[in-house]
Amino acid sequence: MLRPERMSRVSVTGSKRVIDDVIETVHDLQLLHVTEYDGSWEGFEPGDPQTGADEASEKLVTVRSLKSILDVTEEDAGPNNQIVTGEALDDQLEEIRTEVNDLDDRREELRDELRSVEEQIDTMEPFVDLGIDLDLLRGYDSLAVRVGEGDPDTVREALSASDIETYEVFDSNGTVAVFAYTDSDTLQDALVEATFTALEIPEGDGDPSEYLEELRHREQQLESKFTTVEEDLEDARLEYGSFLLAAEEELSIEVQKREAPLTFATSENAFVAEGWIPSEEVSGFEQALRNEVGDHVEVAELEQAEYDDDGHVVDHEEIEQGGEPGGQPAAADGGDQEARADGGTVTMGADSPPVIQSNSGPVKPFEALVEVINRPKYSELDPTLILFLTFPAFFGFMIGDLGYGLLYMGIGYWLVQSFDSDIVKSLGGVGIWAGAFTAIFGVLYGEFFGLHQLGVIVWENGLGMSGPPIHKGLQPHYVYYAYAWLLISAIAGVLHLVVGRIFDFVNNLDHGVGTALLESGSWILMTVSLWVWVFTRTATNAKPDFMWEVFATEGATNPVTGEVIEHVALPLGFTGFERVGLFTIPAGGFDLIVDPALLGTFLGLGLIIYAEGGIGLIESITETFGHVISYTRIAAVLLAKAGMALAVNLLVFGATLHDGEFHFIFFMNEAPNPDYVVFSGLVNGEGAAALIGGVIAGVLVLVLGHLLVLVLGITSAGLQAVRLEYVEFFGKFYEGGGKPYSPFGHEREYTSE
Repeated sequence: MLRPERMSRVSVTGSKRVIDDVIETVHDLQLLHVTEYDGSWEGFEPGDPQTGADEASEKLVTVRSLKSILDVTEEDAGPNNQIVTGEALDDQLEEIRTEVNDLDDRREELRDELRSVEEQIDTMEPFVDLGIDLDLLRGYDSLAVRVGEGDPDTVREALSASDIETYEVFDSNGTVAVFAYTDSDTLQDALVEATFTALEIPEGDGDPSEYLEELRHREQQLESKFTTVEEDLEDARLEYGSFLLAAEEELSIEVQKREAPLTFATSENAFVAEGWIPSEEVSGFEQALRNEVGDHVEVAELEQAEYDDDGHVVDHEEIEQGGEPGGQPAAADGGDQEARADGGTVTMGADSPPVIQSNSGPVKPFEALVEVINRPKYSELDPTLILFLTFPAFFGFMIGDLGYGLLYMGIGYWLVQSFDSDIVKSLGGVGIWAGAFTAIFGVLYGEFFGLHQLGVIVWENGLGMSGPPIHKGLQPHYVYYAYAWLLISAIAGVLHLVVGRIFDFVNNLDHGVGTALLESGSWILMTVSLWVWVFTRTATNAKPDFMWEVFATEGATNPVTGEVIEHVALPLGFTGFERVGLFTIPAGGFDLIVDPALLGTFLGLGLIIYAEGGIGLIESITETFGHVISYTRIAAVLLAKAGMALAVNLLVFGATLHDGEFHFIFFMNEAPNPDYVVFSGLVNGEGAAALIGGVIAGVLVLVLGHLLVLVLGITSAGLQAVRLEYVEFFGKFYEGGGKPYSPFGHEREYTSE
């Protein structure tokens, strides 16, 4: 799981007279991720496409154009075993093309005409409001006329301030017509100072309302015709959609096969194809080719590769070959014939293997979260397994509620069952696991939509315990749990980051153990040593007292304060690491006690600075301390979401606060002590009217409030958990950039051979 599948570079060499059979067989096997020939071998050129490739490409373009016009989708597919013949691709496709293109052209004509009529209607409406015949607005020798939208008062003011002596202004509903005894340019200049936007006077004579009525009638006719054409295109989609999907698939396969030689190295009589396949499939691949082509083709496994971060082979199985490219010895002078020499073989290029992530079962959906950053390189460890182990745990711990967990699982299941998209299905799988952990922690917290009755039912009545084994720490009585979760978050951060550095250490082993120790081991040493020192009973004045209490044993003595410990969250008997002083360093008025943890911290810091220079000093502080502190957001979101759920339930059911615990009034068997009531609750009203209104309001607040918490759980807990993975964890070792494995071939969905 932590490494991608091992890949082998193979070459397929044969006579040109069997190239068609080889292409068919390799296509059917869907195993070879083809390497494109770069033209570097003397005497070999990229091959030419097979006869009919251009014709098939043109038909494919036609089919895709028709699909776009008809808006054909996967839902229009018919039987999944259609057989598309060459005759159908010639005759039926041409008939469909003619019919659909004619309908599409007619639709475009009607759309353009309809748009033109709508523009004329918009232009005519102001003139209808004005109520002046169109022939009276033009054709004068001594009068200038302007019609527009504006403020008639400012128009009159502008005209009175101009040199125009004789004029008349008509207005209606913001449309203004100006008649002036002057020339057109003078009138236009006079209206510059007014609030006035000129309109073009439409062609025509007589009453504009009659023209408007005619235009609207024409608009209705065009809309009816347009609807008819749309219905005809919809009928065509229903009739031809299945065929077009099948034809596209058949033509895509045909084009893929006919253009395959473009990636081959070919001479006058021979060809060489090269690419990557999973190492465990090499023997089956070779056997399948021999069964179809016989001895006319030679399959050679050139290398089984592991690559370093720079794409160089660091481990491969040398295959003794000779003679032809794909197996011939590397050119000694490094000339043009040598594309790249590894282990005595010449290959087509220096491309690194494609990546097949080796995850299955419940881990598989989490590849989608890794893909958000990038696919891992062939030389990198795949973090998907760690993401599977940590992301649902982080998320579930922060929400920790059986009700919300069941809903998250339900949403995830719906996504998996309702969508065909692999990405959506993967997100659904992630949702199911996140919901499962949310439900598990919800049972441990004893909460169901923020209500603690689950703890009473399961842990007290069911198992005879005093209550749930853990609490969120929101209630004052259990505040020590909040302190514990703060420390647990930091410890989880240390472990998470150390795992990231271990991944980095393994990746750096390609450069030697010494380099890995210096570049990765130094960070592990400093991170672990620093946080061991934090939990060591030194410099206790700078450390909170709860560090020595929340994981102790009830009744034990705080080793720093000497007080008896009354409450512990997790009774682990831990009261801090013992102080073991190795030596002291005078430091400005006090003696710095150096213990093994502090010594390890300084040693790790020194190695980091040695490896990375001065910038390592700054990075070491931010990463070994600051990035760990970043994980305390887990405890913060836990309390925030619990507080929101508590607020919703408090408004609806009412609650009292007594001895540091909230008790919901609605679930009490007796009347609450009024001295402890925080809020009486919407559903606890007195009197019929108040009770009915309160219940209605309470149901609305309960449903909407918990829906809000449910959504914010995704946007806060989900995003915060993702951030810890991507920024803190991935940032320690992950680069990404691997190529997806895309073998030559096509998985048929709509057709059969």
